[in-house]
Amino acid sequence: MTLRQHLTAAKARLVSAGIESSEAARDVLLLAMHTLRWDRATVHARDTDPPPPEFAALYGAAIARRTRREPIAYITGVQEFWNREFAVSPAVLIPRPETELIIEEAMSMAFATVADIGTGSGCLAITLAAECRRVQVVATDISTPALEVARGNALRHGVADRIEFRDTRYLEGVGGPFDLIVSNPPYVTDGEYTTLAPEVRDFEPRSALTAGLDGLDDVHNVLRSAALLLAPGGILLMEIGHTQAPPIAELIAAMRSLSLLRVSPDLQGIPRVVVAQHA
Repeated sequence: MTLRQHLTAAKARLVSAGIESSEAARDVLLLAMHTLRWDRATVHARDTDPPPPEFAALYGAAIARRTRREPIAYITGVQEFWNREFAVSPAVLIPRPETELIIEEAMSMAFATVADIGTGSGCLAITLAAECRRVQVVATDISTPALEVARGNALRHGVADRIEFRDTRYLEGVGGPFDLIVSNPPYVTDGEYTTLAPEVRDFEPRSALTAGLDGLDDVHNVLRSAALLLAPGGILLMEIGHTQAPPIAELIAAMRSLSLLRVSPDLQGIPRVVVAQHA
């Protein structure tokens, strides 16, 4: 059986499991690359050859996990973010492309001290530390397993000496002030949660996704943290849900120490990142 035949059979299994055809085609290729430790070009160049003897069992196990709708990132153990690979596990939210907008915004600013609220895999804190070699970062999370993943990623990318990881809620017990606070807080409503794709709903940590009836429970606390711990002129960059820009604008308008500069859209034109400044 050739490698191409393995991939064709695997794609049929994924489609039968309810995965859309183009996504299934992508997934079987990615899992083959992961199993073989080959790059895309090598897989394509050798797809008419029989794969190594151990391939069938290992690849079959990976495909079986995907048919149960387990995310690719949890099967491979890694997810790319800002052109770097981050280790991920079911203890952390899988980094999304839209979250890179926070990094894009930050790259246009000057800052020396950063706080990352709800760091998860550490993708924001680590990327900022890697891109800005002089910054010092505090990254918080209430999940000990998540912090273990984040610490491992900091070591992997050579920035562990400039990131302090703290097991705490928001920025409780953390001293400031900070020039920049970033956060991708939970913002899915309880109602929306039931409609999420099984890859998200059944596998990713609910505590990193949902935030009450209106999805704003954690947003309130991130805003309070920013009001207390941003330096004068400091900036908050916070990812939000697709319907949340108007209510969050009202929340900020009611605060004395924060002002809304803009809500930046993602590549789909959805208002995605709040940019607010401390007075």
